[in-house]
Amino acid sequence: MQIAVLLYDRFTALDAVGPFDTLGRLPDAEVVFVSERPGPVRTDNGALALVADKGLDEVTGPDVVVVPGGPHPELEMENPAVMEWLRAVDAGTTWTTSVCTGSLLLAAAGLLDGRRATSHWLYLDRLPKFGVEATGERVVTDGKYVTAAGVSSGIDMGLTLVGRIAGDEYAQAVQLMTEYDPQPPYDAGSPAKAPAALVAKLRGNNPLG
Repeated sequence: MQIAVLLYDRFTALDAVGPFDTLGRLPDAEVVFVSERPGPVRTDNGALALVADKGLDEVTGPDVVVVPGGPHPELEMENPAVMEWLRAVDAGTTWTTSVCTGSLLLAAAGLLDGRRATSHWLYLDRLPKFGVEATGERVVTDGKYVTAAGVSSGIDMGLTLVGRIAGDEYAQAVQLMTEYDPQPPYDAGSPAKAPAALVAKLRGNNPLG
């Protein structure tokens, strides 16, 4: 099973690494980082780079595609090479997935038309412009499309998909081995739980871009 994780300039690190560290534990899984051109690709803060071993033209038939998000998804939404690659490989994937604003790339490619999907809460209102039914759920499965909300939810998406592919017990084993047992110091991880003043402040001054 080939799992292709798309990298592009200023992607968010955990969006890619969370699914990599869950889906990559599937039996006989090959994870390949792919970008428009092979080589290091910088994350959104510029301090970290992941290496894309292959260019888009070298990965033509992945079983699973993972599209991470970033603070400026519109740059890749307007990139013909990325849009054409997503449409081409989606025709043969078993699962096409995204994390955070990665769902906007799938939507811009026309892959989520008429489907339910999620994204980072600051970007949810952009999905309906592409004919997508936006939902604030953490992980949404609609057919073969699995979308996750912001950043950390990529881990949940990965575990969800591991369960669908390899069974619940295997997914539970992956969760246990990665000791994914969230106990955050604050209960402010969604706009429904965070202080209203903080939500309003971030809506007015989007720190992601």
